Amino acid sequence: MPLAALRPLRHRNFALVFYSGLISNIGSWMQTIAVGSLVTARTGKASWAAFVAVAAFLPIGILSPIGGALADRLDRRRFMIASNCVDAVQSLVLAGLYMTHHASSLTVTLLTLVEGCITALRIPFYQAMIPDLVERDDLLAAASLGSTQYNAGRIVGPAFAGIVIAVWDFTAVFVIDAISFLAVIFAMVVIKLPPQPKAPEGETTWQRIRAGGRAAWAEPGCRAAITLISLTALFVSPFIALIPARALQLGGDHPTKKLVAGITAALTTAQGVGAVVGALLLASLALRFGRRRLLVFDLVATPVALSLYAYAPNRTTAVIALALMGSLYIGLLSGLNTVVQLRAPIEYRGRILSLYFVALGTVYPIGGLIQGPLADRFGLARVTTTGGALLVLSIALIAAFRPHILRALDDRPVEHPVPLEASAAEARTERTT
Repeated sequence: MPLAALRPLRHRNFALVFYSGLISNIGSWMQTIAVGSLVTARTGKASWAAFVAVAAFLPIGILSPIGGALADRLDRRRFMIASNCVDAVQSLVLAGLYMTHHASSLTVTLLTLVEGCITALRIPFYQAMIPDLVERDDLLAAASLGSTQYNAGRIVGPAFAGIVIAVWDFTAVFVIDAISFLAVIFAMVVIKLPPQPKAPEGETTWQRIRAGGRAAWAEPGCRAAITLISLTALFVSPFIALIPARALQLGGDHPTKKLVAGITAALTTAQGVGAVVGALLLASLALRFGRRRLLVFDLVATPVALSLYAYAPNRTTAVIALALMGSLYIGLLSGLNTVVQLRAPIEYRGRILSLYFVALGTVYPIGGLIQGPLADRFGLARVTTTGGALLVLSIALIAAFRPHILRALDDRPVEHPVPLEASAAEARTERTT
């Protein structure tokens, strides 16, 4: 395991957040598998798998700007505690509804929407905390470890979900998820953070969101990262929402709910294994080859791996292909996220990070809503591969006609907040070169 990837764990606060988040993510992935496989097996439609994913992620596109504005104003620790309490209650409600046979596909989707709204508000708070938990030189490694934590949950959670569903039922999964939120609540109680910069008095939430949008557009690296994550979310990311549909394909002629849940868990775990390996290698590879070069490689190689997964002839090859896909995809997401964290002016950090997740959270559900029904009509493999090809074409066109977008992914050392006017001037200069 590369030592460069583990350096952020030397910091007590980051280690507490890391390990508590791992426990919570295991529970959340258990619930994700349960919800996706339950709804897909009941309906037999790829479009319903997409609907559940939309319910989970679309709020990110709508509410993240509000979360970003609040993250630059409110106490981040207290909000993290409160939001995790609400998520725990949501999981218990879902458990109660399923146990009493009231958990219809629509009800499950609506409760997933509630969880998505809480997550959307919380993401900017969490992301804005990370640079305060580690030193600047450890930030890329911290981002990759954050991805490792998330995807380690993706490995363990689905495996646990498959076992729990087989031995007990879906109710037990939802209860375990509710309990897992206690770990994050404990971590937030004991960590210490530096004082946040005071927000200007008299600004409305809308004014703060608009100021964050102007800052994001004026900073070339942030603008480039948001553009590229939007393209990725539209063309490639819907494969995540459609994993239960792929599991349904691989389940044979008459798959049961438990079989679909088991295959979904295996595929999701494979993606998580690949993502953990990729995330742990990311810091070392970036030091050797350069972060921007590695990021551009991931942008092109990820769609290739996606095509291998889409046309895998059986479960074993699909699992292997999705593991490769996971390692490349996480490098892409972590790399773009790090660009924003490094280049965003500190007083706008929460808001600019929220806009990054707006792009991911809005465009990904749109892509899922497009690709799900198209997959029902034209075939899942064909639609998935076409999306990957469109991303490669987009990167080629950017390299040919807008190369400054890719150049802006390089580091620019920033020790002090960058004046918005200076960033705007740089943006105009880069657009004309």
